[in-house]
Amino acid sequence: MSTSNQNLVAVIGAGPAGLFGAREIANAGARVVLFNRDIKAGGLAEYGIYPDKHVMKEGLRKQFRGVLDNPNIDYYGNVNLGAQGTLSLDDLRGMGFQAILVAVGAQGTKWLGLPGEDLRGVYHAKDVVYFYNHLPPFSTQEFYFGKRCAVVGAGNVMVDISRYLLHTAKVDEVISVVRRGPNEINFTKEEMKHLIANLDMPTFDSELSRVSPSLTAIGQPPEAGRHKILDALAKADPKTADGKFRFEFLASPTQMLGENGALTHLEIEDNILSLKDGEVKARGTGDKRTIAVDTVIFAIGDKVDETFGLPIDGNEFVKSAEPKFAIDGISYESTLEGVFVGGWSRKASEGLVGVARKDGTNAARAVAKYLQTLGPASLDEEALAAKLKASGSPVVTKEDIKKLEAVEAEEAKKRGLEEYKFDSNDEMLKAMGLG
Repeated sequence: MSTSNQNLVAVIGAGPAGLFGAREIANAGARVVLFNRDIKAGGLAEYGIYPDKHVMKEGLRKQFRGVLDNPNIDYYGNVNLGAQGTLSLDDLRGMGFQAILVAVGAQGTKWLGLPGEDLRGVYHAKDVVYFYNHLPPFSTQEFYFGKRCAVVGAGNVMVDISRYLLHTAKVDEVISVVRRGPNEINFTKEEMKHLIANLDMPTFDSELSRVSPSLTAIGQPPEAGRHKILDALAKADPKTADGKFRFEFLASPTQMLGENGALTHLEIEDNILSLKDGEVKARGTGDKRTIAVDTVIFAIGDKVDETFGLPIDGNEFVKSAEPKFAIDGISYESTLEGVFVGGWSRKASEGLVGVARKDGTNAARAVAKYLQTLGPASLDEEALAAKLKASGSPVVTKEDIKKLEAVEAEEAKKRGLEEYKFDSNDEMLKAMGLG
């Protein structure tokens, strides 16, 4: 592929934001090299969607294949990027890349800094989701899911994990620990329909009665919260697991307690609600109690990787406060010249696949504006090849991915499964003839 009359862009991360961002830039005429930490492209669309949503996932994979078929896009998978990786941002600039779009998602782990987070049985949601979706190395790590599990959070991720715990891990009880009340839950009816059949109704009614005074104190009718959750019953999946699901509203975790390094209890603090500028806030009362549990999973959002090599503010990479190439009034520019951010790298845990796709595309539009101020460039192919070779890890190309998909499809057919995924990078590399 000739680079003498093209701009040259590196896109880091091949989830929806990176893939569709790469397509946008390539369609504008630039040469794009798409670098990915994982072997497969797809990111959370491949490793974050609940395992049985086969039609949705295959529809997305079809779109991703279309992106990778673009002749202006090269793909290098199984490559670690960042300050401590095979290639740093400085390395890429030195090889001739004029712009870099960072779309690596939010790969950092967001903890609350509570005592007991290091106990066996205490996990972050992202790690658990990666585990049951077969993303190496999480797929081969040991997770302990006891009979009673607490999931801290009230979004779709909480629902997915609770569903996995009840239907696949076959636990006895899952407790959703919710900081505020039923009116502030963030999961959708479409997701909750998969879990609602396991809701322990007597306990739900009792819990709603317990928190009703706090709801009415700020003008929230308890019935509104009740309906917000129970509306999912109309399309509920058939009940196929015996375990029970329940809520613990107006509660914030304060510490995990254990014996011999293993979790035994979750301590929570009771909250009250208040209204501030029209927003419902939760405030601790100082009253604490414990719940006997074997597992606690924090589904409280994510943050970017602090070791990547870009400045960080809170959970996100720092964006330029005075962008030169804003899109719809939003800054996609980092504080480094020519380095842009998109998707969850710009705004952590914001939206699902469609939102990531749009954000990656908008980030690419910002990159395209920047490229208009520059002439063409050439890639130092030898320097790139030398760096990749020095890593000692096989580099996965677009053609390799096609081989892997064919092998996994054949394996699924043999086993009578809708889908089959290899659990380790070694197995995938071997299947592609690279191991």
